[in-house]
Amino acid sequence: MPAAKVSDLHRTAFVTGASSGLGAAFVEMLLADGVQVWGTARDTARLAGREKFSPVALDLADPVAAERIFLAAAGAAGGAFDLVIHNAGYGVFGPYAAADFAVWQAQLEGMLLATLRLAHAALRPMLARRRGCLVNISSIAAEFPLPFMSGYNAAKAGLSAFSESLAIETRGTGVSVIDFRPGDYRTPFNQAMRHPSAELNEIETRVWQRLEANLLAAPPPARAAADLRRALLCGRGGTVRSGSFFQARLAPLLARAAPLAVRQAALRMYYGIR
Repeated sequence: MPAAKVSDLHRTAFVTGASSGLGAAFVEMLLADGVQVWGTARDTARLAGREKFSPVALDLADPVAAERIFLAAAGAAGGAFDLVIHNAGYGVFGPYAAADFAVWQAQLEGMLLATLRLAHAALRPMLARRRGCLVNISSIAAEFPLPFMSGYNAAKAGLSAFSESLAIETRGTGVSVIDFRPGDYRTPFNQAMRHPSAELNEIETRVWQRLEANLLAAPPPARAAADLRRALLCGRGGTVRSGSFFQARLAPLLARAAPLAVRQAALRMYYGIR
C-alpha cells in the first residue's frame, strides 16, 4: 500500500532552487503533506516564511561553500535529510561557439558538478541509515536537446546518467533515486535566461519564439509537484517523466524508437530550423 502522505516516508527535506517555478511547487506540496522543508535560494528574501519551512542562502556557483551550507542544514535537521531534491538550475541561450567557454563551464560546474557534490554529501548518511530518497530534477532535454542551449542539455543529460548509475549502486540499500524529467511548465524560467549574444539572428529568433510559446501553453508547476508526489508515495526510484501528453509520453517513445537522423529532423521541424 502506498503511503498516505509524503511525511509518512520522509519527515525532512532539502530542496534547492525553492524560490520560484518547480522548486516552489515542490516545497508547497511537501509542506502540505507535513514535511519539514529546508529550501534554498541565492537570496533568501525570495523565500516566504511559513511554518515548518527554513530558508537557506545557497549559491551553486561556489560548490565548496554550498556543501558546507548543506551539511550545516543537515545538522539542524538531525544529522541527515530523509529527502533531497536537486532542482536549482538556469538556462543560457546562444550558439555554443559564439560565447566564451567560461559561460558553459560555469553552467556545468553549477548545475552538474555542484549538484553531484551535494548528492555525495546527502547520500552517505542515507546509506548509513539505510533509508532516504534522492531526487534529481533533470529534463526532457536529456532526450530531446533544446537548440542553442548546449550547456543546459549537457548538464541535464549528465544528471540523468548519474541518476541511473546511482539507481544501480543503491539497489537493496533502502535508498531510492528518482530521475525526474519534466517537460515545459509555465514558470519564469525563460525570464531568467542568460543570453551571451547581444542580438539573435533569424534562426535563433524563431527558436526563442517557439520556446516562449511552449512555456505559455504549458501546464502549471503544480502538475509537476503532483507527479513527483505520486512517485515519492510509491517509495521506489526510477525515471519519472512529467509534462504535457506529447512531451511526457509521445516524445520519449520517439527518442527510444526512432533513429538519430529522424529525431534530429523532428527537432529541426519542431523549432523551425530549416
